[in-house]
Amino acid sequence: MCGIFAYLNFNVKKERRYILQVLFNGLRRLEYRGYDSAGIAIDSDNNSSSSSENSVASSPPLVFRREGNIESLVKSVYHEVAETDLNLEESFSIHAGIAHTRWATHGEPAPRNSHPQSSDDGNEFLVVHNGVITNYEVLKETLVRHGFTFESETDTEVIPKLAKFVFDKATEGGDRTVTFSQVVLEVMRHLEGAYALIFKSRHYPNELIACKRGSPLVLGVKELTEDASNGSLFHDDKFVSKNGNPKELFLSSDANALVEHTKKVLVIEDGEVVHLKDGGVSILKFDNDKGKHGNSFARPASVQRALSVLMMEVEQINKGKYEHYMQKEIHEQPESLKTTMRGRLIRGGSSKAKTVLLGGLKDHLKTIRRSRRIVFIGCGTSYNAALAARPILEELSGIPVTMEIASDLLDRQGPIYREDTAVFVSQSGETADTLLALEYALENGALCVGITNTVGSAIARHTHCGVHINAGCEIGVASTKAYTSQIVVMAMLALAIGGDTLSNQARREAIIDGLFDLPNTVREALKLDQEMKDLAKLLIAEQSLLVFGRGYNYATALEGALKVKEVALMHSEGILAGEMKHGPLALVDENLPIVVIATRDACFRFTSHSQEHLCHLILVY
Repeated sequence: MCGIFAYLNFNVKKERRYILQVLFNGLRRLEYRGYDSAGIAIDSDNNSSSSSENSVASSPPLVFRREGNIESLVKSVYHEVAETDLNLEESFSIHAGIAHTRWATHGEPAPRNSHPQSSDDGNEFLVVHNGVITNYEVLKETLVRHGFTFESETDTEVIPKLAKFVFDKATEGGDRTVTFSQVVLEVMRHLEGAYALIFKSRHYPNELIACKRGSPLVLGVKELTEDASNGSLFHDDKFVSKNGNPKELFLSSDANALVEHTKKVLVIEDGEVVHLKDGGVSILKFDNDKGKHGNSFARPASVQRALSVLMMEVEQINKGKYEHYMQKEIHEQPESLKTTMRGRLIRGGSSKAKTVLLGGLKDHLKTIRRSRRIVFIGCGTSYNAALAARPILEELSGIPVTMEIASDLLDRQGPIYREDTAVFVSQSGETADTLLALEYALENGALCVGITNTVGSAIARHTHCGVHINAGCEIGVASTKAYTSQIVVMAMLALAIGGDTLSNQARREAIIDGLFDLPNTVREALKLDQEMKDLAKLLIAEQSLLVFGRGYNYATALEGALKVKEVALMHSEGILAGEMKHGPLALVDENLPIVVIATRDACFRFTSHSQEHLCHLILVY
């Protein structure tokens, strides 16, 4: 999961040293995504007075790439600078820099495979990329036939080379002007797959272009206006002006890298092309059908979008006393659960009933209750959270509940009906497969409900109604507090749909009491830190792990196995305990570690019976 960061200052003087530090710090904020190499690109000279048209190209940008961690890149950059006459104190009124952390997919971790990837030795076009280009081999063969040579093993390298090819063709003879956005739009027409891209070019100095399809990308805006009364600078929260006011613009894979600079952001949507030029932000909507017939450089429709405000503070992205972000977020679960339930779970007084208030759903509850079925749709951890909540939803609502992995639903073109309620669960609200499934459900007329942790995300905007889980900023790549908060939100959804009938009043009140007690219960469980470390030492040298669960605990088994894969990079498999003797038992020998999730619920006696069939090492929690 690569990380992208870019910084552009306009009419505000910044030294090269400062620009480097902004880029390095942006990458540090994205370290949690996992990576094995990193790189940046900055200008070699001051292009403030250069024409933004393509008639005059600036000097080649400087590109620094390094395998290993970000600090290795930092040391390498300063070492190279020390051996040249590059002045770190040189000021730039306008400057565009890009940066990237890479997780190797195509090619080994090495400088040649790191980003930014370049079009040629002169760095005419540079690109940083998060995602996968699925048709890169075909594009590469075509470009090789046109005389291009490739240095890396990556799928990304075809993108800047394709940009140069488009640019060269459009400017043959020197009698035609092509804009940066026209070049990028033409490149996008040839790309298949998922991507978030940022382009930088010496032909378009002091400009950046970002676009996306399926991978996350956020624009941050810090607009500064001079106050004539005291000469101070203040933040203008209203708009991105296109005048000469000083401003700083940021692009990032994640808002966590922006919050220390600004809270004014724009979540870039699929198919949008964001052009940063002359202090303004232009948003164009990519249309793949345009250019297929007639003029390839026909101007697409422009888009008007409002900035939103990040609901997080800088303190939330600091590790504090913890060794790493995931540990911090594991221990933040009691508070995130309280925040998720605050104002929604009503215990009532002596004469008032215990109830649930979900404002985002109140106008749609009658429709949901009349549904022929409720379909939960998600991926990974979000799917597991929905699976954990399914039993309580079926119990309280009496409505059939089905589960769908988003990508599988799309592959099968599974039936979705107008009488269905489709619930889309996503921590980020930007999960590509889940968004595609949402489009599919909307086309089929279902009522679509969103459950996300991100206000203003694509799923939050495009569903008919929904609930924000309010788990707060989550930086650890393996979700923890968002997972538990999602389960609580879906439990409250079950309570809201189930209504206040007398027949289930006692059960409802018991569930509400249990939810109120949950933060303290989690707080007690988190005191087992040392026991967990001791258990990890027993398993650290193992090659595989099975996790069994039944009933509610089946979802826990799946999620536990997923966490082991994500964090320990160890093979693990979550298995329904009732299926243990129908195949998985054949895997068990004296060397295989097995974890059984067996809480004292209605399935405990069945799980305990299954344990009799397991031999040797069994760990029960």
